[in-house]
Order: sequence, then C-alpha cells, then structure tokens
Amino acid sequence: MDFSHSPKAQEMIARVQGFMDKHIIPNEQKYMEQIDEHNGDWTQWQVSPLMEEWKERAKAEGLWNLFLPDAEYGAGLTNSEYAPLAEIMGYCPFASEAFNCSAPDTGNMEVLFKYGSEQQKKQWLEPLLEGTIRSVFFMTEPDVASSDATNMAATCTVEGDEVVLNGRKWWSSGVGHPDCKVGIFMGVTDPNAPRHSQHSMVLVPLDAPGVKIERMLPVFNRYDAPEGHGEVSFTNVRLPKENIIAGPGRGFEIAQGRLGPGRIHHCMRLIGASERALKHLIERSLEREAFYKPLAKLGGNVDVIANSRLDIDMARLLTLKAAYLMDTVGVSGAMTEIAAIKVVAPNVATKVIDAAIQIHGGGGVSNDFPLTLLYGYARTLRLADGPDEVHRASVARIELKKYK
Repeated sequence: MDFSHSPKAQEMIARVQGFMDKHIIPNEQKYMEQIDEHNGDWTQWQVSPLMEEWKERAKAEGLWNLFLPDAEYGAGLTNSEYAPLAEIMGYCPFASEAFNCSAPDTGNMEVLFKYGSEQQKKQWLEPLLEGTIRSVFFMTEPDVASSDATNMAATCTVEGDEVVLNGRKWWSSGVGHPDCKVGIFMGVTDPNAPRHSQHSMVLVPLDAPGVKIERMLPVFNRYDAPEGHGEVSFTNVRLPKENIIAGPGRGFEIAQGRLGPGRIHHCMRLIGASERALKHLIERSLEREAFYKPLAKLGGNVDVIANSRLDIDMARLLTLKAAYLMDTVGVSGAMTEIAAIKVVAPNVATKVIDAAIQIHGGGGVSNDFPLTLLYGYARTLRLADGPDEVHRASVARIELKKYK
C-alpha cells in the first residue's frame, strides 16, 4: 500500500503550511482581539480585518476553495489530496476560513455544486465561492432528539408555486456572521411519504420575512464570534418553489452526499488540533520541573506522550483510508470508515488536548494557550453530524450484516 502524497498534494501541503506559518499562526492573538464577543450581543459582531486580509492573500496565491474537487469551481483535489491540507488548517481553529474552506460553507457549496439548479448556482454558489457571502445550515431542532433526523418537526410545505417554512432550529453555526446571507433549511414536506423521502432542503435568504434569529448559544461559555451558533425561528416563511434543492422529498439523499466529504474535513482538522496539543504537551513537559524532575519523566507522563502519538497516527490513517475509499469506490463503499472516523477523531482529539491541559496545570484552562479553544472545538464535534452512539450503531449494523 502506497501512503505517499501525490506530487500535486505535496506542492499544496508546502504552500498551505507556508501560508499558515507566515500569516496565520503569528497573528492568532491579534485575530482574537479583533473579534471581541460583546458579551453575546451578536448584533455588534464585526468581520475581522485580519481575516479579510488573509482571504485576499490566499485567493491571490491560488490557495482558495481547496476542498472542492471540481477543477472549474475548486482546486481539483481528491479527498485524499485535500485531507492533509485540512489537517494543516486544523492547527488553528479559525484558519480554514482564510482559504474559504470552513464549515458550514464547504458543505453548502458542495450541495449546490452537486444538486443545485443553474439559477441556484448563479445566485448563491458563485458568491460563496468568491467568499463575498457566508451561509448557514438549518437542521438541528431544540424540541426533538435530533440524533434521529426523522424526528424533525420543522416543515417546508409546498403550496402551489411556493414553499412555506415553519419551525425552530438551533445550533445553526455561522448565522451570526455579518456576511451570512443564505441558509439551507431541512424540513418535512410530506409526512406520509416513505421515511427517507419525507424531507426537503430549501434555500432561504436570511432577510426573508418570517426568519428571526432569536438568540446566540454559547459553547463552553464562548459565543464563537463572529459566526456564532443561533436559535432561529421560521414563521410562515414563503419562498418560490424553485428554492427547493433538487425537488421535494430529496432531503435525505442530499444529506448523505453532503456528510461524507465534510466528515473527512472535520476529522483531519481535529488531527491537526491534536498535533498542536501534543506539541504544547511535550514542550511544557520538557520545560517545567517538579519534584526535581522534568514533567515528562514524572508519573505516567511518558505513557501519555507515547499513547498520544499512537492514537493520533491511528486516527490519521483511518481517516486517510476513508478518504481513499471515497475517491475510489464512493461514499457507499466507505460507510463503515466514515462512521468510524467520526467516533475516533473527536475522541482522540479530546483525549490528547485534555492531557495537554493537565500538563499545563492552571495555565491549561486559561486563554494564555490555545488548548481550551481546541478542546471546545473537539468536544463539540462528538455531537456535530451525529453523536458517537449513532455512528457506533452504524458500524455495528454493517458488521452484523456480514454474518447474516
């Protein structure tokens, strides 16, 4: 088995790493200062001038839309070629945006690229690809167990030439961004249709009458400005029927196509975060002494360091395997691996980052180091795109079928 990167990937790895080292990593603190959270008052959030500068640089250097495999719209990279770039971006939680490669925009752009009409692509995909607007995905709901998407209570009912949206969504990441102009709303169109043909996805402009951002939700007491995670109500929101993506009843089909690549991106970014945490852990354990020994040689810290390296490398190889299978046999042939990495990568990341926090003592839970920011990101992804339990059940179901 050949584990080497393609020449194209090797070139992009060097270029993205160089951009990170030169522009983003040295200016992290400055960026954080520019996105003052205003105590959760999302109406006061502003776009970081530094982020806008990074975007223009990345676009000028051809480091733009790297996630999209189409050569016309994106960089023409396979999942396997993009995966190491996502890892590099994951070293800093907000770096992906500088390359126009951040969620939920990437998933929404993929949906529009694969399933959108020409009019939908013209109106929404093109400005998203240019980075002139941002987007949001409306799926999770506060009043139902959203780990089972068929529980969805929100509706998008077709009435003549219109589709009418009603319901309440939360954890709508990105909705607070000043440039967020459009969302993809998933809801029930026909409750009497077969289970996976009941739902539709609808493009909804955020300025449509009846759309209201009720509040922003903090994650571990951070509001994640300037994107945020909103609770949004939809009250008789009337839109043209043409805003339905690919037609009524195809919501689940689109969701499956959206999630595969996105999980590769998420997991490789988490591996980048894990690598950064391990670096901080090792450096701290060598710099600090207690009881006349470096921390690295105290207690079980040697095992902690070794196990962290083993876990990270195993998670990376499993994720690259999933990417390889998606490139060669498609999403349907990689279902076990896609579910598996969604369990493995966030758990490895939280474990390694937690160990790094422990080594840093009180400093580990402060803002003097990036560890709390990385931990909140990693822990959240054990829930995003489905909780661990759902993915474990998927793996078990596939394994059990082999013995029937």
